[in-house]
Amino acid sequence: MNSRSIILLCSVGLLLPAMCEAQSPTATASDQLAKQFAAEQVEEITTLYRELHLAPELSLKEANTAARMAAELRALGAEVQIGIGGHGLVGVFTNGPGKTLLLRADMDALPVVEETGREYASQVRTKNDRGQSVGVMHACGHDIHMSNLIGVARMLAAHPEAWQGTVVVLMQPAEEIGEGARAMLNDGLLALIPRPDFAVALHVSADTAAGEVGFTSGFSCANVDSVDITIHGRGGHGAYPETTIDPIVIAAKLVLDLQTIVSREIKATEPAVVTVGAIEGGTKHNVIGDSCHLQLTVRSYAPEVRQHLQEAIERKAKAAALSAGAPEPEIVVDQGTPSLYNDPELVAKAEVVAKRLLGDERVQRGQPTMGGEDFSRYGQAGIPICMFKLGVVNQERLDQYASDGTPPPSLHSPKFYPDPEPALRTGIATMGAIALDLLAPKSESAE
Repeated sequence: MNSRSIILLCSVGLLLPAMCEAQSPTATASDQLAKQFAAEQVEEITTLYRELHLAPELSLKEANTAARMAAELRALGAEVQIGIGGHGLVGVFTNGPGKTLLLRADMDALPVVEETGREYASQVRTKNDRGQSVGVMHACGHDIHMSNLIGVARMLAAHPEAWQGTVVVLMQPAEEIGEGARAMLNDGLLALIPRPDFAVALHVSADTAAGEVGFTSGFSCANVDSVDITIHGRGGHGAYPETTIDPIVIAAKLVLDLQTIVSREIKATEPAVVTVGAIEGGTKHNVIGDSCHLQLTVRSYAPEVRQHLQEAIERKAKAAALSAGAPEPEIVVDQGTPSLYNDPELVAKAEVVAKRLLGDERVQRGQPTMGGEDFSRYGQAGIPICMFKLGVVNQERLDQYASDGTPPPSLHSPKFYPDPEPALRTGIATMGAIALDLLAPKSESAE
């Protein structure tokens, strides 16, 4: 069915009047298909969402979730491979020659006790790696991500006439600890699937209205690095500090020195963050200890800024110790998730589709954040990527929060919950329409 047929059907009332009125005049037949399929499937997909929400699993422990996702994809006729980088899996749909599109969702949940009061709130408790009893909750929307992607996969499987090429549906573990994408890539992911020409994902947004989406071109999320610094001194009695080398004083000096890295060494137009998140030293009022431990989170976008921050932290730490006559400190840098760079050309294409589908007023131009997302690793592997944000909270709730003078619960909060039906209706339609546009059959693209 082409766009001319859609217009004709609307004019004679063969489609639902509300659907005809809601569509932008420039919406294509593929856009219409994605929107209608999402509306038809949203009730079933919402049920899937609730089932996933009730059964969350922590990072690296997503065995049951992965099995459920594999079963869903096999039922649609996908060629499924499991056990990639732990519990990661892919489902491949092949539909003739053409481009290859990778669509990704993450599966892991967080060690959070849910406090939403929803009738389907998670009651799951488990032991973490330290043997502690913790609650488990999908507090970052990964249940929406998975449900949404299954909805898109159902659409693609049901309408092979609307696209041409290959779709790789990737269900990834361990995003919350920044390990899942790296593990799958290190396990040979790109040798197991057709090489993607582009990759698309979404992420829920807790402060964006359901029914809206947002796109950020270029840098969207930051490099996320962790630095551990152990200052060594010489312990002794607090009444005789002259006999000691006080590591807490050195650490205090270092905390202040670190603040000048961003303000005095990094170009003002380059985003960067150095935060001392934890400091631990000493045991008692009148005891000067032998060491003090600092934990830092370090954020940046550009690789050269990332390198400068790490070198400056090391320089400042060594200088603080040297100034007090202390031994050289121990410095351990864990380079975590790399910055996420959305391919501008791919973003531009996806944004055009979203505006056709939803209208300009429901498509936001997003702002970069200093948060992290390991979807970035597929971009670093040479695949053009686009991650867009999906609003998941009804406007009425957002208005109520504003009226109360309180921000909406953020992601990772025990009180965060999405309004699944409007969120999924928009997410399935938007991601589905983007997929159909990128994989348009040659005859359609030629028109």
